[in-house]
Amino acid sequence: MAATKDFLAFDLGAESGRGILGRFDGEKIALEVVHRFPNTPVRLAGTLHWDTPRQFGELLTALQLCARDYSRDLAGIGVDTWGVDFGLLGADGALVGLPVHYRDSRTDGMLDKAFGLVGRERIFERTGIQFMQLNTLYQLLAMKTAGAPQLQIARKLLFTPDLFNYWFTGRQVSEVSIASTSQFWDPRAGAWATDLLEALDLPTDLLPEVVPPGTVVGELLAELAEEAGVGRIPVISPGSHDTASAVAAVPAIGADHAYISSGTWSLMGIESKVPLINAQTLALNFTNEGGVCDTIRFLKNIMGLWLVQQTRRAYERAGQSYDYATLTQMAAEAPAFAAIIDPDDSRFLNPTSMTEAIADYCQATGQAVPEGPGGMVRACLEGLALKYRWVTEKLESIRGARIASINMVGGGTQNKLLCQLSADCCGRPVVAGPIEATATGNLLMQALAVGEIGSLEQLREVVRASFDLITYEPCSANRTAWDDAYAKFAGLLGG
Repeated sequence: MAATKDFLAFDLGAESGRGILGRFDGEKIALEVVHRFPNTPVRLAGTLHWDTPRQFGELLTALQLCARDYSRDLAGIGVDTWGVDFGLLGADGALVGLPVHYRDSRTDGMLDKAFGLVGRERIFERTGIQFMQLNTLYQLLAMKTAGAPQLQIARKLLFTPDLFNYWFTGRQVSEVSIASTSQFWDPRAGAWATDLLEALDLPTDLLPEVVPPGTVVGELLAELAEEAGVGRIPVISPGSHDTASAVAAVPAIGADHAYISSGTWSLMGIESKVPLINAQTLALNFTNEGGVCDTIRFLKNIMGLWLVQQTRRAYERAGQSYDYATLTQMAAEAPAFAAIIDPDDSRFLNPTSMTEAIADYCQATGQAVPEGPGGMVRACLEGLALKYRWVTEKLESIRGARIASINMVGGGTQNKLLCQLSADCCGRPVVAGPIEATATGNLLMQALAVGEIGSLEQLREVVRASFDLITYEPCSANRTAWDDAYAKFAGLLGG
């Protein structure tokens, strides 16, 4: 048995962040949460920002707590976060303004503006990335349009995990999986698509060097190591986009499966060795993001459990407080198919009230509004299951082969109702787990980076050996009801 190696993952999501210790003995990995913290954006003068300095302070706190209470002898640390958002650095290396949240309204109208200047087809041909107004390309265009002074004085752009790595090590580099979310990375050439930025009159001298997942960025700065009570630990870019790390930890064998990384967002897709960029994938608005070990994450972004999170928040504001377990139980008891909703409708991106947005959607589509918290949450979960089926069918059409099963990883696997609804709707087994897929992928990619794991296949063997997985078999008794609901859903999407 190999000596146990300890790694620390910093996993930041849209609602919260964690420092998670992974103890790897060569065959299995065991996880311990050493620190949890909320990740709440702040609105300043009408703009929604991330409190990035506080986030980094929480990472340092996690490192200090790990050294004090768990392990000082770390073989590596690694950060993963959501995609697209970034910080700008000035000539002195200091942060120029607080990074803006991807849900901020500054990108309203920027898709149409970009299409008018460059063309939708050209953008997709160069990047293979799906069109969402929150992508970095449109954030930069919004800054340019507004004459933002930060853009004029900035000297380097670093995506969120790259920014933390810079503060840890002093090195300004990006990593492929996070760079690819920008919609100005060329996955065929493995280089920045600078011509797109130039066509939009956006600066290209901000772009950093790009390194592959599993790169040792550098050593922890001496002053930070002393403050935390640790050594000069290797700082590693795992898959620094959280979905890249989550997909690394998908415990599947073979290629006849699809994956869903389920959390605030649902990311559903397949792995490919090459980008899938053609007229069909453009029409369906699929995306080709960088994955670990020379793979492409060919997937679709789906709004995910954001709808449930914001529904819960809407009821809290109205004085009705429910935990997620209670809401899920209420949803299980609510009538099925009271309303069919598309979770990706633009109304749901960042509404003032999610319950009002759902009611507005139902009224606009000629449907009754779901009753009460249970009805609202049931509609959200059924909408997700229906969208998973739609994506599954499109993936089968694109790859020309049947998808036999769906691997769901991430926090959404704790929602047993969602897992079962997804199996029933898609007519395929849903294999759920691990829950902490992102942190697991982060930790094991660190182990790969320092030579403790030899390949992606071996990494996934470790995942299968380390975690209990639950398989949800589809129930044939309600097949007709799901087919009828899916026909209505497809009609709402236009086919």
